[in-house]
Amino acid sequence: MNQLSTATTAPVAAKEVDKSLISVDATSGVPLWMQLRNRLTYLITSGAFPAGAQLPSVREMALDLGLNYNTVSKVFRDIERDGYVITRRGRGTFVAEVNTAEGADSCAAAADLLVTRFFEECKELGISQQEAASLVAKRAGGIYV
Repeated sequence: MNQLSTATTAPVAAKEVDKSLISVDATSGVPLWMQLRNRLTYLITSGAFPAGAQLPSVREMALDLGLNYNTVSKVFRDIERDGYVITRRGRGTFVAEVNTAEGADSCAAAADLLVTRFFEECKELGISQQEAASLVAKRAGGIYV
């Protein structure tokens, strides 16, 4: 280790996020960049990734997830533009302070849109709403809300 680097005072390192929470499913049919964007915004707005926590680098995340560097870079730019993260040149990307109540509302709205699309597609396949709901409940382990 470089002796000079240990002798200088370094700023306190930001808490890193739990990388195991970041995932995408190549078989889902949803574009990978959209899955990653949605997952990161969910983790930030839910509080799983607290404000000030450092995200993995674009390169590291791309390698971990098996994605193209440009795909991950696009997601980082997108969520930075929307105020979820702040990038500090030479230091990394950090979770920004976000209104978690507003974020939870937008996540709920996005989930509601997915449910609506799901029922519409099931209808096109000739599956009733009741049958579709039963399929979802079965997939979720039989849990009804």
